Amino acid sequence: MSNTEPVPIDTLGRPLRDLRISVTDRCNFRCPYCMPAEIYGEHYTFMPKPQILTFHEITRLAGIFVGLGTEKIRVTGGEPLLRADLPKLISMLAQLPTRDLALTTNGNLLPRYAGFLADAGLRRVTVSLDTLNEQVFREMNGGRHGVAATLEGIDTAERVGLVPIKINCVVVRGVNHHTIVDLARRFRGTGHTVRFIEYMDVGNLNEWKLDQVVSAQEIIESIGSVFPLEPLQPNYHGEVARRFRYADGRGEIGVVSSVSKPFCGACTRARLSTDGHLITCLFASGGVDLRTPLRDGASDDDLRSLIVGVWHDRRDRYSEDRAGLVTGDGSPHPNHKVEMYQIGG
Repeated sequence: MSNTEPVPIDTLGRPLRDLRISVTDRCNFRCPYCMPAEIYGEHYTFMPKPQILTFHEITRLAGIFVGLGTEKIRVTGGEPLLRADLPKLISMLAQLPTRDLALTTNGNLLPRYAGFLADAGLRRVTVSLDTLNEQVFREMNGGRHGVAATLEGIDTAERVGLVPIKINCVVVRGVNHHTIVDLARRFRGTGHTVRFIEYMDVGNLNEWKLDQVVSAQEIIESIGSVFPLEPLQPNYHGEVARRFRYADGRGEIGVVSSVSKPFCGACTRARLSTDGHLITCLFASGGVDLRTPLRDGASDDDLRSLIVGVWHDRRDRYSEDRAGLVTGDGSPHPNHKVEMYQIGG
């Protein structure tokens, strides 16, 4: 298949347009909904270096995806800024002909690295920030860090031109749902977009329950009661966040409704795990190994055919099926899923 041939389409008619690359399974936070501290403690053994894709391997695979029509690349983790020499990888990926090269981070290390990332060719960042409340912030990251460094990271990213900045807030009932208006207020008028995300049953360890979910509608009503909102059209087909502008023109917010209003039908994302597995859904139970054939001498054509075959067979629609998978107590059925820190959300 060459660049002039059609983009791969899956069984539900969804094209392959986006690639998320997890560059490390390590993180300096211990957010309960992703990497709970009681499991990922000081003695937890993360992936050994030989199992992790090298920068050249990542770039080679990313180039094949781009040749298949992938337009957007996002670098994730774990916390991607823990990967040594990450700006070098960014400079390599920046040579690929994509529309967008972005990075998702908890922001804690952005004050140190934002300038290097911008110089390397990174275009923008998304920063995870669940609350401005110091006590709640520490509760939601396992007590590892305070909110000041993340806010400084956002300011630094803006200063070096990694814009527009998106800020992701996972909303959990009884934990941070009461602070979302303050977060909206803090970034209203700054040009940054806060995206409020329904708490999802990602991975196997966060003890997710349906009654912890604050629905997109409730989020919109809470913020709209203070700052009136008006709906906006999507920026592009497959955009996961529903957009709303402030009625007074001072920016916008987004709401990601994977639980209450799933959007699987427009999902165009593939994920490359830290150890080189191609994963076709955030809620997948596993993926297809690309690292082994790559290291065994597979040609680009071989790898391309493998990727196309996986995508052509893709039929994932977990969020749309979730209603039938939740048990009587509101928890999901115990189907094993890949952990979020391995595939970057």
